[in-house]
Amino acid sequence: MSITTIFMLFGGLGFFLYGMKMMSEGLEKAAGAKMRSILEFFTKNRFIGMVVGIIFTAIIQSSNATTVMVVSFVNSGLMNLMQASGVILGANIGTTITGQLIAFNLSDIAPLIVIIGVIMIMFCKKQSIKKIGEVILGFGILFMGLSIMSDSMSAVKNSPRILNFLASLTNPFAAILVGFLITAVLQSSSATVGIILLMVSQKLLEFTICPFMILGCNIGSCVSALVASLSGKKDAKRAALIHFLFNVIGSAIFFCILLVAVEPFTNAILYISGGSLARSVANVHTLMKVLEVAMMFPFMGWIVKLTYKIVPGKDTTAEDQYELLYIGDGSMMSPTTAVMDSIHEIEHMGKVAVMNLKKSMDALCNLNEKEIQEVYETEEYIDFLNRKITDYLVKANEIALPIADEKLIGGLFHVVNDIERIGDHAENFVDSAKTRIERGIELTDKAKKQLLDMMDKTTKILEYSLEMFTNRNYEHMREILHLEEEIDEMEKKLQNAHVKRLTKNKCTPEAGMIFSDTISGLERVADHATNIAFAILEPMNEQDDEEEE
Repeated sequence: MSITTIFMLFGGLGFFLYGMKMMSEGLEKAAGAKMRSILEFFTKNRFIGMVVGIIFTAIIQSSNATTVMVVSFVNSGLMNLMQASGVILGANIGTTITGQLIAFNLSDIAPLIVIIGVIMIMFCKKQSIKKIGEVILGFGILFMGLSIMSDSMSAVKNSPRILNFLASLTNPFAAILVGFLITAVLQSSSATVGIILLMVSQKLLEFTICPFMILGCNIGSCVSALVASLSGKKDAKRAALIHFLFNVIGSAIFFCILLVAVEPFTNAILYISGGSLARSVANVHTLMKVLEVAMMFPFMGWIVKLTYKIVPGKDTTAEDQYELLYIGDGSMMSPTTAVMDSIHEIEHMGKVAVMNLKKSMDALCNLNEKEIQEVYETEEYIDFLNRKITDYLVKANEIALPIADEKLIGGLFHVVNDIERIGDHAENFVDSAKTRIERGIELTDKAKKQLLDMMDKTTKILEYSLEMFTNRNYEHMREILHLEEEIDEMEKKLQNAHVKRLTKNKCTPEAGMIFSDTISGLERVADHATNIAFAILEPMNEQDDEEEE
């Protein structure tokens, strides 16, 4: 076999795979968004999910795309495993439609199909028509690739070594392995079926060995979903395992049947296919999938349970590592201590936010990448505390609290929100730090000193405010009010100085924007600190007034 023949064979394969990919992606662009919404909506029932899986896969021409999408749906919680199992069964039937299309000998009109697709893409302005053009172009390229592969395979007949190898492929286990390896490499069972179809048509392969190769294709088609699930949650891994177990168990059952009845099976397929070898290969693929689904459908519940044995336990999320120091889930809430426990938990949240704010400013000035990551991680913890404390306060508000505590609840909600916003400002500061690193933006030493000076005042007002809030200690009230005024004045002064530096070209616009945004952020943090300090003042004063009466 000449080097030219090898180039033609692989070139034809390239056209074939690219055409299939282009057709699949074009179909997904044209109908994928609607089909995804249908897939999410019509999967409540396993049988309906199977029907939707058949239709979806038949339209987008890729069981890999369907199963990977199902894995992502399960990973994000949009679909449970029983719903996923139905769609996966349907995808296994829908994928055989590609083989049926390939069995039509359209190689002679493939160039015409290509030019129609090109015209639609190049000369039509509507995006919907362009997408359909991509589908048609991919369809034409696919058949041109088949034509090139077919011509090159004709030359293979002149190579005794290849003919001897293919003739020796009579061992069912070897045929399954070959089918598996080709599909795992090409990432498409339909492509493997297309290659088998061509080889059988060219009399390079015995038809009786094809069912075994297709069994290998079925198992190889699971590789994409398994790989996609590796970085997912445990349920995503289980969804990929459902696909894998279905194909392995179904293939094992069919393997046993074929070992004793392969000739009657292939003869029956040839008969119903009118003697066409190409159509017979496509029909073998379809019939095997339909029978596998029919056999396995009643037992999918057991397969789902088996995935829990193979992938045991629950996912450990970041939130599982977080802890609440003073409050629980509200199931054992004491009316007499609920508000006080909430105040201590809010104080803890406030201290975490202040620490994170300090770290974010240090990261901004010194560009410490480790601190940047730590700030992002701590911000997730602050968000966790925000959700849990808010939920707890909602539950506390529903029980019979002491009158004095009832008056505090509203203020506590506001304090939690203020602290959460402080956390957001810390995140904004490290976003600016990342921007400095990525774009090489420099801040002058004077600008850094001004930011750190303003940060010192902001930290001080936060600490005083948390002390006043937690202990109802008004000792620092005057300092808080004085610091807020100082920070407001400082922000105005620094903004004016910043504008002067810009006009004199003493700093870049990018550096100036980061500086301006940061001092504005610190001024807002001081406002949140003042809100925290005075959140419980009004209810306390009202209580004092009632006691005097």
